[in-house]
Amino acid sequence: MRPSRYALLTGALLTAAAASAQVQPPPAGGQAPPPAAPTPPPAPPAPAKSAPYGAGLKVNLSPDGSKYIRFLTWHQVYTRYTENNAGTLRAPGKTQKGQVDFGLRRSRLVILAQLNPRFVIYTHMGINNQNAVGGGLTPTTDGKKPQFFIHEAVTEYKVNKYLSLGGGLHYLNGISRITSASTTSILPMDLPLTNFPTIEATDQFARWLGVYAKGRVGKLDYRFSVSDPFLTNQTSTPLGLGVITNTSSTTVGGVTTTTTVNTGTGIATYSPQNTSHVYQGYVSYNFLEPEANLLPYFTGTYLGTKRVFSIGAGFLYNKDAMYSRGTDSRVTYTSLPSTADQFANIPTRKHDIAMFGVDAFYDVPLDTASRTALTLYGVYYNYNMGPNHVRFIGPENPGYGAAPTRGNAVPQSGTGNSFYGQVGYLLPQKLLGPKARLQPYVAYLHSDYEGLHYANGDTKAVNVYDAGVNVLLDGHNAKVTLNYRARPDFEGYVPTTGNFNRLDYKPEITLQTQIFL
Repeated sequence: MRPSRYALLTGALLTAAAASAQVQPPPAGGQAPPPAAPTPPPAPPAPAKSAPYGAGLKVNLSPDGSKYIRFLTWHQVYTRYTENNAGTLRAPGKTQKGQVDFGLRRSRLVILAQLNPRFVIYTHMGINNQNAVGGGLTPTTDGKKPQFFIHEAVTEYKVNKYLSLGGGLHYLNGISRITSASTTSILPMDLPLTNFPTIEATDQFARWLGVYAKGRVGKLDYRFSVSDPFLTNQTSTPLGLGVITNTSSTTVGGVTTTTTVNTGTGIATYSPQNTSHVYQGYVSYNFLEPEANLLPYFTGTYLGTKRVFSIGAGFLYNKDAMYSRGTDSRVTYTSLPSTADQFANIPTRKHDIAMFGVDAFYDVPLDTASRTALTLYGVYYNYNMGPNHVRFIGPENPGYGAAPTRGNAVPQSGTGNSFYGQVGYLLPQKLLGPKARLQPYVAYLHSDYEGLHYANGDTKAVNVYDAGVNVLLDGHNAKVTLNYRARPDFEGYVPTTGNFNRLDYKPEITLQTQIFL
């Protein structure tokens, strides 16, 4: 009974204490107590610093990350003033000296997947060079509805740590480092395009259908490929390799017959009958840090994050890729022969494409405290593309029509020699504070083509000058580039002779914005 009494007493005391806590006597003077101070709101989190983008949008398909899929996308948008080459049309029948225009230099999407460390598949899609004048469904005369096409579609198998084999529509190019350049990390605003000598002629926007081998042995990186050339220039005919030098008419019995003499120009062009394989290769030796080689793209500038010194050499060979008719070739006809008859009965000369390049790339941080860095690159090309061959190209050309010298076109490739160099310096980090970096640069292209000359036969070099600055808001993932270009205008250029009348230089000022995610 005693434990029960103790339990009852303890319960009573607890009940009384609870009642006393709930009923408080009024304060002295009859006033209500002051309200409790409000609870301060939680402090907002401090803004996080921008983290390195790293692998981008990556979705792991296995817990250890050995199976994954990555998505990468980027746009490069131009706002540009161009003083056009002489005689440029901006619209049908409308000549225009210059203009400010807007366009998409590149718009791309890459999907990369790895089943395991031995199997890789990637797909690269996009458009290029769209503005209000061209780059659309009809590239030289309409800018609307550009063709969203496959740039690369590759499957690759890693045999061992020294060798990987792959195939498909690939970018494993030869000749030079910047012939397989990453367009998101290049130092200047754009590439010289001389690094893509066969672009859209025997390749698909610098890509090829074929197979390749790549790998690394010690500090030596290599890539070799065998590909098919795309059937191209299919409207070209043997008569198109000449010009009409004489016509005469006779009338017999009321019937007039016109006789035409067509004489070869001695200028080579791409052969529509090219079916020979294209062989390419590039080998480089890295003296300092190795570079990533999972994807084919070479980095243009590492912004001080790597120490790289690489020298390399490469080639491209395509048998019978070009054809021509010499000036001693004369064809006489009274009615225009069919295309089949022309190839069967008009002799032509076949020429191999043989190209060689040697280059050096140096990219190192200079001062670790201020995070400055230096980028140097130089390349020499020797191109043999048949006698007197010269080709004009203008990136995102603002000129209308098919004239080779329209808009901003310059001699992009041809039989001869070229040198291209670039220098960039990443300025100290404290210059603009933590949110932006400045990287000024200069670039220079010098080419000597045998098929570009005055009427007296004197050849004239092609010189293109670029100077600009990258404003790096988040490395290469968000940057703005302002570029000034002085380019040559070969006034009066005649494609059937290679002659021009006057050389003048025209300015081009471009503001490019790039977002790469």
